[in-house]
Amino acid sequence: MKALTEQDIRTSFINCSKGEAKRLAVPRGLEARPWDDLDFLGWRDPGAPDRSYLVVEREGRPVGVAMRFQPAQRGFLHRSMCSLCLTTHPRGGVSLMTARRAGAAGREGNSVGAYMCTDLACSLYLRGLKVPESGARFEESLTLEEQIDRTRRNLLAFLDKL
Repeated sequence: MKALTEQDIRTSFINCSKGEAKRLAVPRGLEARPWDDLDFLGWRDPGAPDRSYLVVEREGRPVGVAMRFQPAQRGFLHRSMCSLCLTTHPRGGVSLMTARRAGAAGREGNSVGAYMCTDLACSLYLRGLKVPESGARFEESLTLEEQIDRTRRNLLAFLDKL
């Protein structure tokens, strides 16, 4: 993913008003992000504990989505799996992310949800640059490039529903 500026991020959102995009908390240290290793930029809002955001490049431009999250409610020993990167996590590592749909449907309260890594670090888990709390990912027969492509397809399918 190419490096993004704060302005790129704020103007990319498809499911919130310009005023909401102007007020949301953009992550600090954008210049220090590992852009070459990111398939999308994802972050949680430190001032609003139930809000998360992600921005992905699509057709040459950034597309941002504002989401609310709720930790997955699973049993004590149950693992949850991210629907984007297929990384498994122990309790609290995967959350249901819901995004208001764009346009009139969103204004009517319609939303779309998917289970995602709570920290939205899918790109780093895939590349082994971050290790899930459980200590490892499942070994797959797919190459890293195939896993990255699958994650991107899963994310774009989520965006298509918006």
